[in-house]
This record gives sequence, structure tokens and C-alpha cells, in this order.
Amino acid sequence: MKSKKESKLARQSERQTMHLEYLDGKARSVCIAGSFNDWHPSTTPMLHMSHDRRVKELSLPPGRYEYRLVVDGEWICDPAATEKVTNPFGGCNAVLMVGEPV
Repeated sequence: MKSKKESKLARQSERQTMHLEYLDGKARSVCIAGSFNDWHPSTTPMLHMSHDRRVKELSLPPGRYEYRLVVDGEWICDPAATEKVTNPFGGCNAVLMVGEPV
């Protein structure tokens, strides 16, 4: 039987790369805040690829994550998200499913 530490290490080795993209030609700063980074609004900036395109690759272990985009300081729901849930602040969070939830 595996210890909790061994199980956690095994799950971390199963990380998957998730690609997020945001299109907005007027945005100066776009970050991702979510359950995977303790909802810190500036620790996960998206990379500016072209005039209107921002991208970010996230390496995450299997699970269900909620997140929002922080565009020029304003928290918004990801318009490209295929799944969204209502949050306690009257808005919505995007949902990101990675592999098989544990």
C-alpha cells in the first residue's frame, strides 16, 4: 500500500499541460487566478503573443480547477471556457478538468 506522500508524488508525475488562450486587442495585462494558485491575481501572467492574443501553458496534476482571468485588474470569466459555474460573488468561474479527478 502506498503512503500519502508516495501517492501525491505519483499524481504529480501525471501532470498534464493545459493550454489557455485569451483574445483581446485592448488588454495591457492578463493573468490567471484560480484554485491551482490560491486565487493570486498576479502570479500566473499570460504571455503576450501578438496584438490581441495571450496564451499560457499550465502544468497541473489531475483534478478539477476553477479559475478567472484578471484583465487589466478586472476579474472576468474566461469567455472561451466550455464549462462555467456560478461563484459566491455573483459572477462565474471557468472550470478546467485535467485528466481523471482524484
